[in-house]
Amino acid sequence: MSTDVLPSDTADPSEPEDLISVTLLPPDALADRLKSGLLSFPVTHFDADLRVDEARYREHLAWQSSFDVAGLFAAGGTGEGFSMTSEEIDRVVRIAVEEAGSSVPVLAPATGSTAQAIAQAQAAQEAGASGLLLFPPYLTEASQAGLVEHIGAVCRATDLGVIVYSRANAILADVTVAEVADRNPNLIGLKDGIGDIEQMTRTYAKVGDRLIYVGGLPTAETFALPLLQLGVSTYSSALYNFLPEFALRFYAAVRAQDRVAVYSMLNDFVLPYIDIRDRTKGYAVSIVKAGLTAVGRDGGRVRPPLTDLTEAERAELSALVGKIS
Repeated sequence: MSTDVLPSDTADPSEPEDLISVTLLPPDALADRLKSGLLSFPVTHFDADLRVDEARYREHLAWQSSFDVAGLFAAGGTGEGFSMTSEEIDRVVRIAVEEAGSSVPVLAPATGSTAQAIAQAQAAQEAGASGLLLFPPYLTEASQAGLVEHIGAVCRATDLGVIVYSRANAILADVTVAEVADRNPNLIGLKDGIGDIEQMTRTYAKVGDRLIYVGGLPTAETFALPLLQLGVSTYSSALYNFLPEFALRFYAAVRAQDRVAVYSMLNDFVLPYIDIRDRTKGYAVSIVKAGLTAVGRDGGRVRPPLTDLTEAERAELSALVGKIS
């Protein structure tokens, strides 16, 4: 496979040294970095016509990368990558690499059909992304054997470290995870969007530390403490988008297994927040943008088919945020 990414010993001297060190992380080094801290899926800002608002997105990325976060996933679920064209995804990934890639690994999405996911993977590598999150194939149901081939095709198309997202129509059995991990050296992780305790136990028992395990359920803080016992050392925090210091305190309490602190923060903020989120399908993204607005950073609107919070719900969220700010 041809690649535009240079090996570290032949790096382009015109590139800043710190940018090279992050964007050219080999898969195993990327895995070590990601599992060491909290992960964020930044929202993507849109203007009044729902076009990507580059200035506001860059401002958000600069703020997000100024805290001690282990990785930023551009154009992911919270970033509304599902509502973007491949060209928009490429642009958003390139902006994220330019704005934050010198200090934080930026991971790009690979979505849709196998052919589309391969094209996005190659575009992400060319853009300087540090790794990939491979989403389930679009719409169609698939066998475990078919998913093995899908994952393998994308992994073979890139030198980047790949994390595969197990959810929806691509729920991976433990034997499937073991097979794709064995076949694909650059597969570095499994993101769990299911929360099946038995399945996660079986997977970790079979695969162990060959992969990193990322909690990927909506408002992952709710599940973070019990999943830690199953080898899930990190998770993607939507709350980090607008409450980074709170999210980092929560993560530290989880890693320290401080049950008193974790349950105090769950009761004070996370559970009431989830009560608002669960009122309407799609609010898992909408409430994050509303949270940004609540802290004075203008999250803006979501694209269809998502819908924004009502004014009453925005007021309720602002009052909740005010209690912990």
